[in-house]
Amino acid sequence: MFKKTLVALLIIVLAGVAIIGGLTWKAMQGESATGVEATYLTSADRFIDIAGARVRVREEGDVTAPPLILIHGFTHSLETWDAWAAALRNDYRVIRYDLLGHGLTGPDPRERYAPQERAAFIGDVMDALAIERASIVGNSLGGLAAWRFASDSPERVDGLILISPGAFPLNGAGDEPAEIPAAMKAYLLTAPEAGVRTSMGYIYADDAKINEERLATMHDMMRRTGNGAAMLKSLEEFTLPDPTDALSRITAPTLILWGEGDIIIPIEQGRQIAASIPGAQMITYPGVGHAAQEEAPAQTVADAIAFLERLHAEPGTGAQ
Repeated sequence: MFKKTLVALLIIVLAGVAIIGGLTWKAMQGESATGVEATYLTSADRFIDIAGARVRVREEGDVTAPPLILIHGFTHSLETWDAWAAALRNDYRVIRYDLLGHGLTGPDPRERYAPQERAAFIGDVMDALAIERASIVGNSLGGLAAWRFASDSPERVDGLILISPGAFPLNGAGDEPAEIPAAMKAYLLTAPEAGVRTSMGYIYADDAKINEERLATMHDMMRRTGNGAAMLKSLEEFTLPDPTDALSRITAPTLILWGEGDIIIPIEQGRQIAASIPGAQMITYPGVGHAAQEEAPAQTVADAIAFLERLHAEPGTGAQ
């Protein structure tokens, strides 16, 4: 996939999609929560009241195994980890949840969408599941929440795996949120099918690896009633202040995975993150984009398993 200037092109393309797509009244209303739940809930899913929010949580594996929490990125849902969970659940207690304002969790009544609030909510999830310590994995927005939690609550994190996480100022977001273009607002509020397909083309480096089932899932989850407005609110609260000091306070062993074809967050930021976290290891993947766990699941989960095996072979790790 050839190099693109993300923000300008994405805004132009999504604006065109919104106009051509017609933004119908049905699109503005979104899909009913019950309808989407009926399609995507599995026997491993349950809804838990966590700190005042109704959260979809999926648990797989032995409850006595070392806990591993997987956190998805912006506009995605816990389905982004399907391939990883299948490879990990025989040896770990694999826990996934839909972020507030995403997936089947839906909007947060208290609108806790700022990055630091998302980080603190990881602790709420762990408390609700009676987990004292865990290894935490996060992609993109989920990675940003994961490393901030690891920095703020080092006593609760055994290990950290970050896949293209947010960290350093980017695209106008720094100490203050970036201005949100009208086309992006329209896209989040309506999620037209063509727009979701175009967005996935930016997330993946190789368009040939995008499958129709994954597209349908992302489209349905974005269009769940209330999610679009919640995602917009997330951007309105999204800041990326200089993270250097916070990253330097992370004590958990850390593995950073990055697609060399990532045009959402440039790989140079990955190297900055790796240099800022004491002892962090970084692995990169040629021809892979922003959601490496989806685009290169076998490679990335194999590297994650090797890291986790070393981590849990050390005395005193993996305690629940």
